Amino acid sequence: MPVSHATAVLDRNGLNALVKTLAAQGRTVIGPTVRDGAVVLAELAGADQLPFGWGTRVEAGQYRLVPREDGAAFAHTTGPKSWKTFLHPQREKLWSTDRGPDGHLTVTEERPEQPSYAFLGVRPCDLRAIAIQDRVLAGGHYQDRGYQERRAGAFLIAAQCTEPGATCFCVSMGSGPAADEGFDLALTEIVDESGHRFLVRVGSEAGAEVLAGVPHRPADPETETAARGAVDAARDRMGRAMPPVDLRRLMGESLEADRWDDVAARCLTCGNCTMACPTCFCTTTEEVTDLTGDHAERWQRWDSCFDLDFSYLHGGSVRSSSRSRYRQWMTHKLGTWHEQFDSSGCVGCGRCIAWCPVGIDITEEAAALHDELAEHGTEPERGEKER
Repeated sequence: MPVSHATAVLDRNGLNALVKTLAAQGRTVIGPTVRDGAVVLAELAGADQLPFGWGTRVEAGQYRLVPREDGAAFAHTTGPKSWKTFLHPQREKLWSTDRGPDGHLTVTEERPEQPSYAFLGVRPCDLRAIAIQDRVLAGGHYQDRGYQERRAGAFLIAAQCTEPGATCFCVSMGSGPAADEGFDLALTEIVDESGHRFLVRVGSEAGAEVLAGVPHRPADPETETAARGAVDAARDRMGRAMPPVDLRRLMGESLEADRWDDVAARCLTCGNCTMACPTCFCTTTEEVTDLTGDHAERWQRWDSCFDLDFSYLHGGSVRSSSRSRYRQWMTHKLGTWHEQFDSSGCVGCGRCIAWCPVGIDITEEAAALHDELAEHGTEPERGEKER
């Protein structure tokens, strides 16, 4: 069945039945819900836990929940959490070892049974992020087995974007607001005089099978038109955009730019941008032991290129300045990521802008670098959208 084919319409009861059906299959359903003053991703028992009637207001370094009169469930921007929290968890035990009475060490590899996830409400930018993490963690020579196992069983339900935020720039990165691929089902929420409903598109055989077991009605032209119009309108209301140039070349030609000193004076090197980013994947390992020394464990945990120890070699850190660390993050994300993984590492979700304590804006920094090069007569050529 073509991915772009509109197959059905769900009402709120149908959406709840979808969650119940997935849970009955033994899946852990994860979706957006309101908690601690933000829209976060958490396990859902039913669709009533979705953030109906809540939106968000975001700006650089700012995030606020705001009530909505229309009762929409997916009319909010991406929150502080991304789906990598579940597919690539912050901490994961790799193995443990115990010393017996005879002094012999027994090493036990951790092989926990992985949950079968169903992700509800995945934005198109986050679909792209998952695809990027698939290449990083499930492809190539250095594969993460835990990620592979969690990802293999994941059922993805996209929610097309109809309410972009002021920090969103997915259009300029070619990753939204429409979901084109990578999903099992895709929803577009419509709230108008004809009611509150969700247009559903099928993206896989597994998606078709799940939809068949959920109460729905055939898609009608009015709903299809309304859904298409809502997504098109979102495309025209993006809050930000990357400069329309070859970002890969821009990063490569800006390594000695004065702008890095400007951003370094503001950057706290806290690593919030890497923690919130849906594609940042770096990890380190640490060993812990009990007081007796007879039991030890190795854990894998997230790491950040903003950490001084991240680039530590014998004798000290290679990137000791905030200038060098911010430059490493941004030039890798927009530039050298291509050499490693054949794509940009940025999907335009805007999390790094909203959750930066001092409001550093990656689109503003890219534009400033471009302007500085232009002043020196080395302006990069205009490029196509990132892929």
